[in-house]
Amino acid sequence: MSAVTRSAAPALPTIAITMGDPAGIGPEIIMKALARPDVHALCNPLVVGDAARLRRAAAITGVTLPVVALSDASEARFPQQAVQCLDLKVTPVDLPFGQVSAAGGETAYRCVEKAAQLVQSGVVQAICTAPLNKEALHAAGHKFPGHTELLAHLTGTPEVSMMLTSPKLRVIHVTTHIGLLDAIEKIEPGLVERVITRGHDVLVKAGITTPKIGVCAINPHAGENGLFGRGEEAVKITPAVEACQAKGWDVRGPLPADTLFFLAGRGDYDLVVAMYHDQGHGPIKVLGLEAGVNVTVGLPVIRTSVDHGTAFDIAGTGVADERSLIEALRQAVDLAPR
Repeated sequence: MSAVTRSAAPALPTIAITMGDPAGIGPEIIMKALARPDVHALCNPLVVGDAARLRRAAAITGVTLPVVALSDASEARFPQQAVQCLDLKVTPVDLPFGQVSAAGGETAYRCVEKAAQLVQSGVVQAICTAPLNKEALHAAGHKFPGHTELLAHLTGTPEVSMMLTSPKLRVIHVTTHIGLLDAIEKIEPGLVERVITRGHDVLVKAGITTPKIGVCAINPHAGENGLFGRGEEAVKITPAVEACQAKGWDVRGPLPADTLFFLAGRGDYDLVVAMYHDQGHGPIKVLGLEAGVNVTVGLPVIRTSVDHGTAFDIAGTGVADERSLIEALRQAVDLAPR
């Protein structure tokens, strides 16, 4: 009888988890998430941050999992009942929780910088980011609005988009971290078309062959045929929608945002294109911060993130909810190349 040949199980992707601002809840939610065996069954998690800070977070949260400090990512051993941490040793030992500081901003920057290098060199397959604080980042001299723009800079990517996902809704943004008046000025048909294209492409790669995409208007009631606004829908959005429809894609709009989000929430659309930050973030956050995941679309690397901030008001108390980080890790695994 001939021997039966069995194919080896596919290797788990290694995901770089950046610690974020050490004064925030990042260290705590990382330790709580990695204490769950199902997370280690999902991927090989490699934390990029500060081992001492993670140990302090473990003591605060009651997590007994040991933290292994690594000087090089090649030293990581999976699977192992321990947190593997590429130890950057940049966080001051006495840095207090819950306070904005240049030191915290510098740690957050260095974590993202190192993670980007690891992905580009093929050591890890995706990045999952814990939250940073923009004020602290700026205080450290890194003038980026957030993770999205920072990663675009580090990878030499000229333009990316922010996508928020939850079990019931996906939203991609045309503009993000700028004021509302500046956002309306920035919106133009070429930008809208490129954002729709990035959203369409990522859904197709995820297995949705003919995604149904709804595009938000800027004004209430989509301008009501010129009654509201100054004709922004006709000038800034409609040409982009028509260009995408000419490609054979199922793209509809501009549609009143309140109606569109209701329809998308019940499953009529695979993706909503929001024109500005709060238009897209509001509905996702109403559905629950613990379910929201931030995906940066257009980078040469896969990057997912929790859909909440550093929560300085509860940092250091051990009560932070780790569920959004776990969902972000799941999304990173789904999108990571094998």
